[in-house]
Amino acid sequence: MFDLGKAGCKIVAAVRRVDRLKSLCSEINSFNPRGIQAAALELDVSSDAATIQKAVKEAWEIFGKIDALINNAGFRGNVRSSLDLSEDEWDKVFKTNLTGTWLVSKYICVLMRDAKHGGSVINISSVSGLHRGLVPGGIAYACSKGGVDTMTRMMALELGVYKIRVNSIAPGLLKSEITHGLMEKEWLKTVTERT
Repeated sequence: MFDLGKAGCKIVAAVRRVDRLKSLCSEINSFNPRGIQAAALELDVSSDAATIQKAVKEAWEIFGKIDALINNAGFRGNVRSSLDLSEDEWDKVFKTNLTGTWLVSKYICVLMRDAKHGGSVINISSVSGLHRGLVPGGIAYACSKGGVDTMTRMMALELGVYKIRVNSIAPGLLKSEITHGLMEKEWLKTVTERT
């Protein structure tokens, strides 16, 4: 985000915990003497559709348009076997990773379509969704990210006529807040030997 701001991009960062981004937005804004370059907006993508639609409208109004959307919300959930995973845990992962991604994309793409200026949507998926990075205990996460990849292809097919590109990026396993528990697993130490 910092590099995008320094390059002159105007950024609306929608996150669950705005306090984490306020200082970064202030730092980015300090580089631009012409006004706001970056703004933080509170949004939990696991919220209901009306809440998401309202937040998308607020984001749009900050700069008067959105040229690109990066859907980067992700929730791994508990690492449990498919036999031990509860329906509530399954639903929570899907609500964030797939339903939230779809709703944010839907409402932004409606505004892009109606403004007739096109745009780009980039969905952050996972190699787990591509069946290349499957890990034990990750059924809900892998299925939800596979859904993101299918949704991406469908939206690309449907929205190209409006000059809206939809793509996904599927990063591999990297150290982050979402993968902290996985990094401590014994089997991870031998992953490179098996691939």
